[in-house]
Amino acid sequence: MKRQDKKRNIQEKVDFRDEVIKEINSYFKGNKFFFQFSKTGFPIVWIPREMLLEVVNFLKIILYNPYNILFDLHAIDERVRVFKNVLPISDFTVFYHFISISRNNDLMLKVSLSENDLNIPTLTKIYLNSNWYEREVWDMFGITFLGHPNLTRIIMPNTWEGHPLRKDYPARATELDPFFLTKEKEDNEIESLKFKPEIWGMKKKHKNNNFMFLNLGPNHPSVHGVFRIVLQLDGEEIIDCVPDIGYHHRGAEKMAERQTWHTYIPYTDRIEYLGGCVNEMPYVLAIEKLANIQVPERAKVIRIMLSELFRINSHLLCISTFIQDVGLMTPVFLAFTDRQKIYDVIESITGARMHPAWFRIGGVADDLPKGWNNLLKKFLSWIPKRIDFYLKSALQNTILISRSKGVASYSKEEALSWGITGSGLRATGVDFDIRKSRPYSGYENFLFDIPIGNGVSDCYSRIMLKVEEIYQSLNILEQCLENMPEGSYKADHPLTTPPVKELSLHNIETMITHFLQVSWGPIFDPEESFQMIEATKGINSYYLISDGNTCSYRTRIRTPSFAHLQQIPSVIRGSLISDLIAYLGSIDFVMSDVDR
Repeated sequence: MKRQDKKRNIQEKVDFRDEVIKEINSYFKGNKFFFQFSKTGFPIVWIPREMLLEVVNFLKIILYNPYNILFDLHAIDERVRVFKNVLPISDFTVFYHFISISRNNDLMLKVSLSENDLNIPTLTKIYLNSNWYEREVWDMFGITFLGHPNLTRIIMPNTWEGHPLRKDYPARATELDPFFLTKEKEDNEIESLKFKPEIWGMKKKHKNNNFMFLNLGPNHPSVHGVFRIVLQLDGEEIIDCVPDIGYHHRGAEKMAERQTWHTYIPYTDRIEYLGGCVNEMPYVLAIEKLANIQVPERAKVIRIMLSELFRINSHLLCISTFIQDVGLMTPVFLAFTDRQKIYDVIESITGARMHPAWFRIGGVADDLPKGWNNLLKKFLSWIPKRIDFYLKSALQNTILISRSKGVASYSKEEALSWGITGSGLRATGVDFDIRKSRPYSGYENFLFDIPIGNGVSDCYSRIMLKVEEIYQSLNILEQCLENMPEGSYKADHPLTTPPVKELSLHNIETMITHFLQVSWGPIFDPEESFQMIEATKGINSYYLISDGNTCSYRTRIRTPSFAHLQQIPSVIRGSLISDLIAYLGSIDFVMSDVDR
């Protein structure tokens, strides 16, 4: 593994946000694109639908330092949005979020659609990973992508009626008619789950051999949650496969439209339930951009400390279950003991274990308790020798290495094409960790390395990067322990968390503020905001649209695991079933992160 220079300074770079606008205007002379200004931190360009393929081709192929990752693709129902006078007329908007690794910069394209003409060209021939994103947009909004190879439901069941993220679709169960499961409905649901190979372009036999179709999951320990993957087999060899998701969908983005900005925080913990506070970070940071809230230094460091504790916790689970998947049993039990020690520290600080919901708009819920440093110091003295033990007893075992090295490998180009982030991308040699490339919450003040692979991402290299990342997280925690700033744990701002209780009991103005914040929630100006962070499994981000209300008009949650599972067929074709099990363990996914 290569590592960055620990003392590397963040260099000032050319502001490509302005540069790419000049390049677009220079190449598409005479075209009147609309440039939207927002608090997202990157350019937003509205383009005509008929120019979509031409502009996207320019960004990926023609442009110097191209936008080589389609990071996200989704839609907005604009029909009841109030504050949109300055924007192009649109009933539905499809947005495309691109990343250029070489520029370390983002760009968003938006295309407006009329309610009576919800059609747009597919990008599946330009960006491979647009396939699942376009299926989800069709599933949730009913927008058709012309030329898509198989535009079918992906999150909702095949029998579902309607498109849940439309504004005219009910957000609460009490708004729907009572549900009754009749025998006919049950039979229809069972029939819809039957796998039909011809729909996916699969043949049932080849020459004199009949292929076998095997359902792996959705209830199987090797699929790490309710995930189904249908395998087309010739003996033990995987000819092709179809990942089937949606069994863990809870409508998290729809819920954001009915919860206040404050009360939605607990839901963020459950997007990827192993990451805990890590997943609160992009949400609260995006809101703080909306309201121009400056967070105190102490609150920033507390947030980083909790995030790195959860990162270690998640990585330990990934590493130990991977070891279990390839046949070694003991380490997973030992790792759960270590994870409980982390939860003990987290509980002593936040009062909860898996889902603290402890970050707040403008800071954190409370200050650190007395003795927190002793608990953290005790953990930091315990865990390094345990990681060393896992290395010596399991990860350096020749059988494990032979079962995982060179298995399910892919290159940098393949990783970028599928929108892979996190250790899966860094294993290919790409130096891209948001904590270093785009520091947030004070990460720029910490010294730590970013482990980088040697050019090919395989099962073994992905897991070994997780091990190295644990060591770096321990390094960050040491610095939190030694350099915890003094000061307040939350910002003194009217739109942050409610005032402290003692003040509310003695001051009527403070009491009124507290009452309004808790009963109605804060109101933010109409604006758009965005924040990405380096989560436990890759890049997690929140794209928020405020319409001047107490809740979000649109909350788009982009999770890494959704992209990672889409890549599975391209990597595993021609391998054995046992290789697939090792591959699934090395991806480090959890279905709550996929389905939301």
